[in-house]
Amino acid sequence: MKKIFLKAADCALDLGDGSERGLYVNQDYILQKLKTVHRGISLMYTYYPNDKEWPTRASKIIRDKPAKGAWDYPYEDYFPYRGGREGRLDDEPFNFMNDIRRHGQDVVLTLTIDPFLKEKDIIKIAQDLRPYGRVLLRVNHECTGDWFCYTKRASYQQIADFFVMCCNVMHKHAPNVKMILCAGLYMENTGKLEMEDIFLEAHKAADIWSGDNYLSLNWGWPYVVAKKGGNSFADYDNQKIYERFKKSVYRLREITGQNKPMVLSELNADGDVNGPYGQAEKIRDFMERLEADPDKWLDAFTLYQFRDDGRLGLEITDPNNSEVGIEQPALQTYKEFLHKPFFSKKFKIGEEVELPVKLRWTNSEDAEGIQIDVPVKKDPHYAELYFTKDLLEQNLMIEFGGWWFYKAPGVKCIDLMSWFFEHKISKSIKIKMKIFAPPADGKNHPLNKKGLSDLSVTGKELCKLDDGDWMNNYYTQIKSLPEIRIEYKPVAL
Repeated sequence: MKKIFLKAADCALDLGDGSERGLYVNQDYILQKLKTVHRGISLMYTYYPNDKEWPTRASKIIRDKPAKGAWDYPYEDYFPYRGGREGRLDDEPFNFMNDIRRHGQDVVLTLTIDPFLKEKDIIKIAQDLRPYGRVLLRVNHECTGDWFCYTKRASYQQIADFFVMCCNVMHKHAPNVKMILCAGLYMENTGKLEMEDIFLEAHKAADIWSGDNYLSLNWGWPYVVAKKGGNSFADYDNQKIYERFKKSVYRLREITGQNKPMVLSELNADGDVNGPYGQAEKIRDFMERLEADPDKWLDAFTLYQFRDDGRLGLEITDPNNSEVGIEQPALQTYKEFLHKPFFSKKFKIGEEVELPVKLRWTNSEDAEGIQIDVPVKKDPHYAELYFTKDLLEQNLMIEFGGWWFYKAPGVKCIDLMSWFFEHKISKSIKIKMKIFAPPADGKNHPLNKKGLSDLSVTGKELCKLDDGDWMNNYYTQIKSLPEIRIEYKPVAL
């Protein structure tokens, strides 16, 4: 048994999961479909607590005239953020945030916020996010556009200043939160970013730079069907989009004198425009460009999104039942790249260790686990992991031969046979199995009066921590290993 260290991919992948265009899909379902985890899962919410209609979802507000566009509402039509002043931490999005972190992924949270809220309101949000380890927070995205509701309430300078204020609050009150500025991209006609002078201080204050630009998009959805001759959609040249993103990074470095991570917070091709096969090919082309580019300029991008009510998803929502997804060709294309080394998490082998061993979970790109070799002679008929004693209540993420499996607290057995269905064994081999322990309830926990923090959901294991350590690190003590059952014949035929 050796220590194993989880590290970042060459280019990490995040996945959008729910927005104005679709509902959240649980992480167990996504894991079964894609067989691996993402760096982060992107959620999209809105917060306008001063509005008289709040917290009714915008599209449900009773109005005199019907909406004519996706943002023709008092505020954005994302689901309402129920923390902050309401303090409903057992409501959206926190139940989903717990699910994401239990499965070894980071929360990537987009919030459109009333730009006239005060610092005290943002402090409340910072306090909400403190228990969630590394949170990637995107506030008032696509802020150089004119389609979002907050751009109709405030000037661009006010929006930029509000973002800087949010950065200052998070850096002081929730240093585990990393702020994403999603602003203007490079313009060929000027050689500058859109509104770069107005947003210069915001670019400097941000922890992460970002931009949104789809490869194709029907922005008229759901009010307009994209048809030939229409004007509610566009199909863009992949190479030009790719170069625009890349030039944006160079320009940001030039005007700020800084070098920060760059992410693409929303990227996809729209099946409404390209059809399902064309959508898959445009995704393939873009990811091949990233993989082949020797200048590794991009840290991550978010595929928007897993399941979509239109055709911007790896699945489309069954119109008869929103809990059912209809797989699109893009899913298998994306899955292929998701498992490639360039887009996969890295591992660094450490020293040999003995039980008991303490594991650390910091985030999806920085964690300590253990690795053991599992000998397999040939194709098995049974391949199972059994969890007893102290392991029974542990929350574990298990990487086996490149696939990830989840074990929730209380689960006694995990079946590994799905891996063997797609990987035939012709000779005796050793398959590496890695075990990590992200937070069992999805949250890190502050110190109690004795200076101790819970290590497990049962609270039986305790460990001394520094006062500021709990926001970033979650620790678990492993006293035993799972029992491995591999059998090469069925019990009976």
